[in-house]
Amino acid sequence: MKSSIEKDVRQFKTSQNGRHVIEIENVSKSFFAYTNHGETVITEKKRLFSRKKPCELVALKDVTLNIDHGEFIAFLGPSGCGKSTMLRILAGFESPSEGAVRCKGACISGPHPQRAMVFQSERAVFPWLTVEGNISLGPRLQGMDVEERKEKVAKTIELIQLDGFEKAYPKTLSGGMLQRVAVGRAVVSQPEVLLMDEPFGALDAQTRNSLQDHIVRIWQSIEQTIVFVTHDIEEAAYLANRVVVFTRRPGQIRDIITIGLPHPRARTSAEFIEYRNRLAALIRH
Repeated sequence: MKSSIEKDVRQFKTSQNGRHVIEIENVSKSFFAYTNHGETVITEKKRLFSRKKPCELVALKDVTLNIDHGEFIAFLGPSGCGKSTMLRILAGFESPSEGAVRCKGACISGPHPQRAMVFQSERAVFPWLTVEGNISLGPRLQGMDVEERKEKVAKTIELIQLDGFEKAYPKTLSGGMLQRVAVGRAVVSQPEVLLMDEPFGALDAQTRNSLQDHIVRIWQSIEQTIVFVTHDIEEAAYLANRVVVFTRRPGQIRDIITIGLPHPRARTSAEFIEYRNRLAALIRH
Protein backbone atom coordinates (compact mmCIF):
# COMPACT_ATOMS: atom_id res chain seq x y z
CA MET A 1 0.00 0.00 0.00
CA LYS A 2 1.39 3.36 -1.01
CA SER A 3 1.77 5.98 1.70
CA SER A 4 -0.33 9.15 1.69
CA ILE A 5 2.70 11.24 0.77
CA GLU A 6 3.35 9.12 -2.33
CA LYS A 7 -0.29 9.58 -3.28
CA ASP A 8 -0.03 13.36 -2.80
CA VAL A 9 3.13 13.55 -4.92
CA ARG A 10 1.56 11.46 -7.71
CA GLN A 11 -1.60 13.60 -7.78
CA PHE A 12 0.44 16.82 -7.81
CA LYS A 13 2.60 15.67 -10.70
CA THR A 14 -0.49 14.69 -12.67
CA SER A 15 -2.22 18.04 -12.07
CA GLN A 16 0.91 20.16 -12.65
CA ASN A 17 2.24 18.26 -15.68
CA GLY A 18 5.38 17.27 -13.83
CA ARG A 19 6.38 20.75 -12.64
CA HIS A 20 8.50 20.71 -9.50
CA VAL A 21 7.72 23.01 -6.57
CA ILE A 22 11.41 23.87 -6.10
CA GLU A 23 14.02 23.74 -8.86
CA ILE A 24 17.69 24.33 -8.01
CA GLU A 25 19.87 24.51 -11.09
CA ASN A 26 23.69 24.65 -11.00
CA VAL A 27 23.73 26.91 -7.94
CA SER A 28 27.04 28.18 -6.60
CA LYS A 29 27.57 30.72 -3.84
CA SER A 30 30.75 32.59 -2.94
CA PHE A 31 31.66 35.05 -0.21
CA PHE A 32 34.72 37.29 0.14
CA ALA A 33 36.74 37.64 3.33
CA TYR A 34 38.74 40.79 4.12
CA THR A 35 40.98 41.66 7.05
CA ASN A 36 40.03 45.03 8.44
CA HIS A 37 42.15 46.29 11.39
CA GLY A 38 42.77 42.74 12.56
CA GLU A 39 39.12 41.64 12.18
CA THR A 40 37.81 39.35 9.45
CA VAL A 41 34.89 40.81 7.47
CA ILE A 42 32.86 38.53 5.18
CA THR A 43 30.79 40.08 2.39
CA GLU A 44 28.89 38.83 -0.66
CA LYS A 45 30.58 41.27 -3.07
CA LYS A 46 34.14 42.28 -3.78
CA ARG A 47 35.19 45.64 -2.46
CA LEU A 48 36.48 47.32 -5.58
CA PHE A 49 38.61 49.88 -3.74
CA SER A 50 40.06 47.61 -1.07
CA ARG A 51 43.86 47.72 -0.82
CA LYS A 52 44.07 44.08 0.18
CA LYS A 53 43.15 41.17 -2.05
CA PRO A 54 40.15 39.30 -0.62
CA CYS A 55 40.05 35.60 0.07
CA GLU A 56 37.19 33.94 -1.81
CA LEU A 57 35.15 31.46 0.21
CA VAL A 58 33.08 29.11 -1.95
CA ALA A 59 30.14 27.95 0.15
CA LEU A 60 28.24 26.02 -2.54
CA LYS A 61 29.29 24.64 -5.89
CA ASP A 62 27.11 23.35 -8.76
CA VAL A 63 24.11 22.26 -6.68
CA THR A 64 21.21 20.87 -8.74
CA LEU A 65 18.06 19.45 -7.14
CA ASN A 66 14.32 19.21 -7.81
CA ILE A 67 11.77 19.03 -4.97
CA ASP A 68 8.15 17.97 -5.46
CA HIS A 69 4.98 18.92 -3.60
CA GLY A 70 4.51 17.14 -0.27
CA GLU A 71 8.10 15.97 0.12
CA PHE A 72 10.01 16.15 3.40
CA ILE A 73 13.59 16.88 2.34
CA ALA A 74 16.51 16.98 4.77
CA PHE A 75 19.77 18.77 3.96
CA LEU A 76 22.44 16.85 5.89
CA GLY A 77 26.11 17.68 6.14
CA PRO A 78 28.94 18.85 8.38
CA SER A 79 29.01 22.36 9.83
CA GLY A 80 30.03 24.95 7.27
CA CYS A 81 29.11 22.88 4.21
CA GLY A 82 26.65 25.47 2.89
CA LYS A 83 23.34 23.74 3.68
CA SER A 84 21.98 26.75 5.63
CA THR A 85 23.20 29.05 2.85
CA MET A 86 21.21 26.95 0.38
CA LEU A 87 18.14 27.28 2.61
CA ARG A 88 18.53 31.07 2.77
CA ILE A 89 18.74 31.16 -1.01
CA LEU A 90 15.47 29.21 -1.20
CA ALA A 91 13.93 31.67 1.26
CA GLY A 92 15.05 34.59 -0.92
CA PHE A 93 17.28 36.08 1.78
CA GLU A 94 20.38 35.59 -0.39
CA SER A 95 21.01 35.25 -4.11
CA PRO A 96 23.20 32.62 -5.77
CA SER A 97 26.48 33.75 -7.28
CA GLU A 98 25.76 31.44 -10.21
CA GLY A 99 22.80 29.32 -11.29
CA ALA A 100 19.08 29.72 -10.67
CA VAL A 101 16.41 28.77 -8.14
CA ARG A 102 12.70 28.64 -8.93
CA CYS A 103 9.53 28.09 -6.92
CA LYS A 104 6.53 26.86 -8.94
CA GLY A 105 8.31 27.95 -12.11
CA ALA A 106 9.05 31.53 -10.99
CA CYS A 107 12.59 32.68 -10.20
CA ILE A 108 13.20 33.33 -6.50
CA SER A 109 14.35 36.93 -6.23
CA GLY A 110 13.40 37.70 -2.63
CA PRO A 111 11.22 36.60 0.30
CA HIS A 112 7.64 35.58 -0.50
CA PRO A 113 4.69 34.34 1.60
CA GLN A 114 4.67 31.07 -0.35
CA ARG A 115 7.96 30.19 1.42
CA ALA A 116 8.07 30.45 5.23
CA MET A 117 11.16 30.09 7.42
CA VAL A 118 11.58 28.60 10.90
CA PHE A 119 14.88 29.65 12.44
CA GLN A 120 17.28 27.83 14.75
CA SER A 121 16.12 29.33 18.02
CA GLU A 122 13.12 30.90 19.69
CA ARG A 123 14.52 34.39 19.00
CA ALA A 124 12.06 34.77 16.13
CA VAL A 125 9.20 34.75 18.67
CA PHE A 126 8.39 38.29 19.83
CA PRO A 127 8.49 38.42 23.66
CA TRP A 128 5.96 41.27 23.90
CA LEU A 129 3.27 39.29 22.03
CA THR A 130 1.18 36.39 23.33
CA VAL A 131 1.07 33.02 21.58
CA GLU A 132 -2.03 34.21 19.76
CA GLY A 133 -0.42 37.56 18.93
CA ASN A 134 2.74 35.95 17.54
CA ILE A 135 0.84 33.57 15.29
CA SER A 136 -1.63 36.20 14.07
CA LEU A 137 1.07 38.76 13.20
CA GLY A 138 1.78 37.49 9.68
CA PRO A 139 -1.87 37.25 8.56
CA ARG A 140 -2.55 40.68 10.10
CA LEU A 141 0.35 42.27 8.19
CA GLN A 142 -0.90 40.59 5.01
CA GLY A 143 -4.28 42.27 5.52
CA MET A 144 -6.28 39.11 6.14
CA ASP A 145 -9.93 39.59 7.15
CA VAL A 146 -10.40 39.63 10.95
CA GLU A 147 -12.78 36.67 11.11
CA GLU A 148 -10.70 34.58 8.73
CA ARG A 149 -7.58 35.45 10.72
CA LYS A 150 -9.16 34.38 14.00
CA GLU A 151 -10.25 31.09 12.48
CA LYS A 152 -6.81 30.34 11.01
CA VAL A 153 -5.00 31.26 14.23
CA ALA A 154 -7.33 29.08 16.33
CA LYS A 155 -6.80 26.10 13.98
CA THR A 156 -3.04 26.64 14.02
CA ILE A 157 -2.88 26.76 17.82
CA GLU A 158 -4.82 23.50 17.88
CA LEU A 159 -2.46 22.03 15.28
CA ILE A 160 0.66 22.88 17.33
CA GLN A 161 -1.10 21.60 20.47
CA LEU A 162 -0.95 24.81 22.50
CA ASP A 163 -4.65 24.99 23.30
CA GLY A 164 -5.11 26.90 26.55
CA PHE A 165 -1.92 28.92 26.05
CA GLU A 166 -3.39 31.47 23.63
CA LYS A 167 -2.85 34.38 26.05
CA ALA A 168 0.51 33.17 27.39
CA TYR A 169 3.65 35.27 26.83
CA PRO A 170 6.91 33.66 25.63
CA LYS A 171 8.66 34.14 28.99
CA THR A 172 6.21 31.66 30.54
CA LEU A 173 6.81 28.94 27.91
CA SER A 174 9.40 26.19 27.67
CA GLY A 175 11.92 25.99 24.82
CA GLY A 176 9.91 23.27 23.10
CA MET A 177 6.71 25.30 23.35
CA LEU A 178 8.48 28.36 21.92
CA GLN A 179 9.60 26.36 18.93
CA ARG A 180 6.02 25.22 18.39
CA VAL A 181 4.98 28.88 18.38
CA ALA A 182 7.66 29.55 15.76
CA VAL A 183 6.32 26.70 13.64
CA GLY A 184 2.78 28.02 14.10
CA ARG A 185 3.83 31.46 12.87
CA ALA A 186 5.30 29.85 9.76
CA VAL A 187 2.38 27.58 8.83
CA VAL A 188 -0.60 29.80 9.71
CA SER A 189 -0.67 31.42 6.26
CA GLN A 190 -0.38 28.03 4.56
CA PRO A 191 2.84 28.59 2.58
CA GLU A 192 3.72 26.26 -0.25
CA VAL A 193 7.13 25.45 1.27
CA LEU A 194 8.24 25.38 4.92
CA LEU A 195 11.98 25.98 5.37
CA MET A 196 13.48 24.90 8.71
CA ASP A 197 17.05 25.76 9.71
CA GLU A 198 18.13 23.34 12.48
CA PRO A 199 15.09 24.37 14.57
CA PHE A 200 15.66 21.76 17.29
CA GLY A 201 19.45 21.97 17.53
CA ALA A 202 19.55 23.92 20.82
CA LEU A 203 17.06 21.68 22.67
CA ASP A 204 17.71 18.72 24.95
CA ALA A 205 17.40 15.22 23.47
CA GLN A 206 14.02 14.40 25.00
CA THR A 207 12.41 17.66 23.84
CA ARG A 208 14.03 17.34 20.43
CA ASN A 209 12.66 13.82 19.91
CA SER A 210 9.20 14.99 20.96
CA LEU A 211 9.27 17.91 18.52
CA GLN A 212 10.45 15.64 15.71
CA ASP A 213 7.28 13.58 16.17
CA HIS A 214 5.33 16.82 16.36
CA ILE A 215 6.66 18.20 13.07
CA VAL A 216 5.95 14.91 11.27
CA ARG A 217 2.35 15.07 12.50
CA ILE A 218 2.04 18.68 11.29
CA TRP A 219 3.58 17.78 7.91
CA GLN A 220 1.10 14.94 7.44
CA SER A 221 -1.79 17.21 8.46
CA ILE A 222 -1.09 20.22 6.27
CA GLU A 223 0.46 18.40 3.28
CA GLN A 224 3.16 21.02 2.73
CA THR A 225 6.64 20.64 1.35
CA ILE A 226 9.31 20.83 4.07
CA VAL A 227 13.03 21.46 3.56
CA PHE A 228 14.83 20.80 6.84
CA VAL A 229 18.50 21.58 7.54
CA THR A 230 20.32 19.44 10.10
CA HIS A 231 23.76 18.08 10.94
CA ASP A 232 22.17 15.30 13.03
CA ILE A 233 22.26 12.01 11.10
CA GLU A 234 19.53 10.31 13.15
CA GLU A 235 17.25 13.35 12.86
CA ALA A 236 17.56 13.34 9.07
CA ALA A 237 16.82 9.60 8.86
CA TYR A 238 13.88 9.92 11.27
CA LEU A 239 12.14 12.84 9.57
CA ALA A 240 12.77 12.92 5.84
CA ASN A 241 11.61 10.88 2.92
CA ARG A 242 14.71 12.06 1.01
CA VAL A 243 18.04 13.06 2.56
CA VAL A 244 20.36 15.26 0.50
CA VAL A 245 23.91 14.67 1.76
CA PHE A 246 26.35 17.53 1.23
CA THR A 247 30.14 17.34 1.05
CA ARG A 248 32.38 19.57 3.11
CA ARG A 249 32.88 23.11 1.86
CA PRO A 250 32.51 23.91 -0.92
CA GLY A 251 29.15 22.17 -0.51
CA GLN A 252 28.17 19.83 -3.29
CA ILE A 253 25.57 17.07 -3.31
CA ARG A 254 27.39 13.84 -2.53
CA ASP A 255 24.29 11.64 -2.67
CA ILE A 256 20.51 11.63 -2.24
CA ILE A 257 19.12 8.82 -0.09
CA THR A 258 15.43 7.89 -0.19
CA ILE A 259 14.23 6.69 3.23
CA GLY A 260 11.71 3.97 2.43
CA LEU A 261 10.17 3.70 5.90
CA PRO A 262 6.64 4.76 6.92
CA HIS A 263 6.00 7.18 9.78
CA PRO A 264 6.16 6.84 12.71
CA ARG A 265 9.62 5.31 12.49
CA ALA A 266 11.19 3.08 15.10
CA ARG A 267 14.68 4.36 15.91
CA THR A 268 15.77 0.90 17.11
CA SER A 269 14.57 -1.10 14.10
CA ALA A 270 17.13 -2.86 11.94
CA GLU A 271 15.91 -0.99 8.85
CA PHE A 272 16.23 2.42 10.50
CA ILE A 273 19.71 1.64 11.82
CA GLU A 274 20.74 0.53 8.34
CA TYR A 275 19.67 3.88 6.86
CA ARG A 276 21.36 5.77 9.70
CA ASN A 277 24.62 3.86 9.16
CA ARG A 278 24.47 4.46 5.41
CA LEU A 279 24.13 8.21 5.97
CA ALA A 280 26.93 8.16 8.56
CA ALA A 281 29.23 6.47 6.04
CA LEU A 282 28.50 9.17 3.45
CA ILE A 283 29.23 11.94 5.97
CA ARG A 284 32.58 10.37 6.94
CA HIS A 285 33.90 10.28 3.38
